[in-house]
Amino acid sequence: MVEIEKLQQMIDESKRIVFFGGAGVSTESGIPDFRSVDGLYHQKYDYPPETILSHSFYMSKTKEFFKFYRDKMLCLDAKPNKAHLALAALERAGKLTAVITQNIDGLHQAGGSKRVLELHGSVLRNYCERCGKFHDAQFILGSVEVPLCECGGRVKPDVVLYEEGLDQQTLQDSVRAIQEADMLIIGGTSLAVYPAAGLIDYYRGNKLVLINKTPTSRDAMADLVITESIGEVFSKIKIG
Repeated sequence: MVEIEKLQQMIDESKRIVFFGGAGVSTESGIPDFRSVDGLYHQKYDYPPETILSHSFYMSKTKEFFKFYRDKMLCLDAKPNKAHLALAALERAGKLTAVITQNIDGLHQAGGSKRVLELHGSVLRNYCERCGKFHDAQFILGSVEVPLCECGGRVKPDVVLYEEGLDQQTLQDSVRAIQEADMLIIGGTSLAVYPAAGLIDYYRGNKLVLINKTPTSRDAMADLVITESIGEVFSKIKIG
């Protein structure tokens, strides 16, 4: 396959690769995405998922928020797939400098990646809004209705809800990593969610690769477009 050969050559020639990924990286581990035909946006609930996962809904209908969150957002049995493992191998080989992800499942770290910039937070981190104590995902999963800390405070997942801003330090670190990259691989994302999708504009190099099952709005500006499963693509790449 010509595209895979070209990708291999680009990787071989690069020393500061950054990977920017979205839901398509996690769906191959069995985690549902939001915008595909059978994603969460197309399932039926009392409220649309984007409403439930908003800050205002969390504040006003907290019990309903956690019912949906426990049911649909905590996929704690998921395992890293070929893409996660390949990216970790690229990092160990000294090729990849950062993974920037819109996913909240922690699978990049589980697959062995060390420098992971989580734009939308992580379901694995939860904190008491009163005392700040950390609680893991199992605490949320095992709670009834609204999870409460020992101090009585409400425990909030450390994920960025709709209407909430991204963590500025994570955003700055992501911009810097992309600016310094000599290759940018974007995978498993439709590039439809801003401000995260706007990060692509900070790349100044000439090895921009888009890997996604469906076309994106940025395909025309890419140096290489591969319309295929990201796990399958990475399984064909030789590292080291």
